[in-house]
Amino acid sequence: MTSASSFDLEVDASGLNCPLPILKAKKALAGLSSGQVLRLVSTDPGAQRDFEAFAKQTGNELIAQEDTGGAQAFYLRRR
Repeated sequence: MTSASSFDLEVDASGLNCPLPILKAKKALAGLSSGQVLRLVSTDPGAQRDFEAFAKQTGNELIAQEDTGGAQAFYLRRR
């Protein structure tokens, strides 16, 4: 697992509900190179389940999650 402070791109999807955080993550990951890490911040209560499923379906790795007080941050490594 990577350190939570190590990422290449951050996307703030706060205030957006499913499926918008996933769509923003998909678009951001498309712009990254293999192995780079995206940090996405979401306030969607279902985001944890959504990002776990997204990682399995796309082959990108969900390497960390953290509670940021009212929001969650997800770290995804580009496949």
